Order: sequence, then C-alpha cells, then structure tokens
Amino acid sequence: MAARTHVTLEDVARAANVSLATASRVLNGTAAVRPDLCERVRDAAARLAYTPNAHAQALAGASRRTVGVVCHDVSDPYFAAVAGGVMRVAAENGLLVMLASTFRDPMREVAYVSLLRAQRAPAILLIGSGFEDREWERALTAEIDPYLRGGGRIAVVSRHRNLGVDSVLPENRAGAAALARRLLEFGHRRFAVLTGPPALTTVADRLAGFRDELAAAGVPLTDRDVCAGSFDRAGGYAAMTELLDRRLRATCVFAVTDVMAIGALAALRDRGLSVPADVSVAGFDDIPIVRDLTPPLTTVALPLEELGERAMRLALTENTGRRARTDRVAGEVVVRGSTAAPARSAADR
Repeated sequence: MAARTHVTLEDVARAANVSLATASRVLNGTAAVRPDLCERVRDAAARLAYTPNAHAQALAGASRRTVGVVCHDVSDPYFAAVAGGVMRVAAENGLLVMLASTFRDPMREVAYVSLLRAQRAPAILLIGSGFEDREWERALTAEIDPYLRGGGRIAVVSRHRNLGVDSVLPENRAGAAALARRLLEFGHRRFAVLTGPPALTTVADRLAGFRDELAAAGVPLTDRDVCAGSFDRAGGYAAMTELLDRRLRATCVFAVTDVMAIGALAALRDRGLSVPADVSVAGFDDIPIVRDLTPPLTTVALPLEELGERAMRLALTENTGRRARTDRVAGEVVVRGSTAAPARSAADR
C-alpha cells in the first residue's frame, strides 16, 4: 500500500479493528497486550506506513511538566470552573495542563488515560462523575494500576468507586438532602426531579439524597415524578417538557444540575408558566450564571474552583499512607427567587 500523508494513530486503530487505547499501548510499549492484537496493530501500521509524529515526540520530552485533565464536557460551566481551579494551582507550580473532554463516553475516558500514560504525564486528574459501569471500571483500573506503580499520580473529583485513587468528593447526597429539607420548609409536598443519565454516580447520589429526605418526611417521590434527560440545557428542557405533557402536578421541580435547571426554566416560560408563582425550581452546583437569571436560581452551592484546586494539590502531594485520600467538600443551600411557598391553588389541585 502506498504511503499516505498524515496517517494518524486513529487510522491504525481503525485498520486493525482495535481501540485507540490498544493501538497506543502496542506502538508505545506502555503495557502488555495480547499477541494477536499486537500483530494486528503492527501489521496495520506497516500497511499504512505509519510513523509517529516527530513534533509530538519532541513535545513528549516535556511531558514531565504536563498534567492531564480529563473532564466530561469543558463547555459545561461546572467543568470550566473546576478546570480553572486546576489550572491556577498548576500555574503556581510551573505545570502545563492538557485538557480533554469525554462527552460522558466511559471508554473515551479510558482511551485518554491510556494516551496520557503513553505521554508519561506525571499526574492525571479525572473531573466529573464516575460511572456505574463494571466494564468501564475494569478497563480504567487496568490503565491506572500500572500507571500508579510506575510513579504516576491520579486524583479525581466526584465519586469513582473501587478505583483506589485520591479523590475530592462533593457531598452530593447530603447536599440534595439539605435542599429537600429547605423546600419542605417552604410547604411543598409535591415534587418532580429532572435527572441525567442514571449510570452517572453524581445522578444516583443526588437523586437518592433528595428522595430519602422526602421519604423521611412522609412525602413520596414515585418513578413517574422522575424524568431523565441529557446532562445539559437541552436535556433539562426536554425533561421538563415531558413532565408538562404528563400534566405536571408538582409544585416544585428539582433539577440535579443547574444547567438542566436553566433548560427547565426555559420550558416553563415557553408554556406560559411563571416561576415561582406557578411552580418553584431548584438546581445544584451554583454555576455563576444562575445568579443573573430572572428569577435567580435556588441551588446547592459548591466551591467549584476550590474542587479543582484541591484535586491538583492532592496530585502534587505524595500520599505516604496505605489508603487513598478522600477530601470531602460540603455544599450549601442558597435560596433565591426561583423558589417560594406553593400557592394554595397549586397545592390543592
């Protein structure tokens, strides 16, 4: 086969019918790979006349000063704020940050960790929810374990069970429970919840905390009261629209992220409903924009930049103990204009 210009590692992986991570491991020699897969990758590389990018190799020589940050979606204000905290501490320590978005694809996260291993980055930060996914957990552990044994350091933000790495853990469950208590104090007894993909640990924790607190107060939250959507504004809009099409009975809607809450507010406005006169809305995270909405959003505030700062400091500080460190960060309920006591007519309908 004639040589092509700009043949990439992705081309090789596709020709060999293997993942990008496997192709990287074979050609960079960073981990053991099954002999049959090695042969397929090397044959594909030979057919395509693949050669590593010389410029990339030169950059790799500086990788000891490069920290890899893998997040779900850097365009989401939550991740942008957390990444800002990471970058601040990295800059104080003369480190360059390499940022990647997985768009909530579990196996893409694994592939990025593999590539960062191949670049011999001294530290990797995973920002965002873990997944309730055994295949992802096994694949990521297979990348993390040899990386840690080789002296690399990993820190995560949010709950990543069974990985055995240092973590900065927002108190998602407790924060959602505290929000439920405050909304109950307003007098609400009929709730709906807008959630993201159920495989995300953040979704599971926030929903469980909210639901359990309602149950303790004798207020049921049925499956019909919970509507899942994508973890963004469009998902919040679609989920809120679905609830309205079901003839919404709730006097208060809790969206498990502020970004989803923004979509919910837009859907309610487009249906001619007033917030909080017709229905109250609350979110979680306290991204900066929610303070400037009309009305401003009630939410559970997390110190977002501080989450990133703490994670970066964990990655830079040697763990001299036998167990992974967990740095817990509490949220604070902030009541704003999007919530109020339910109107009598709404509570009685």
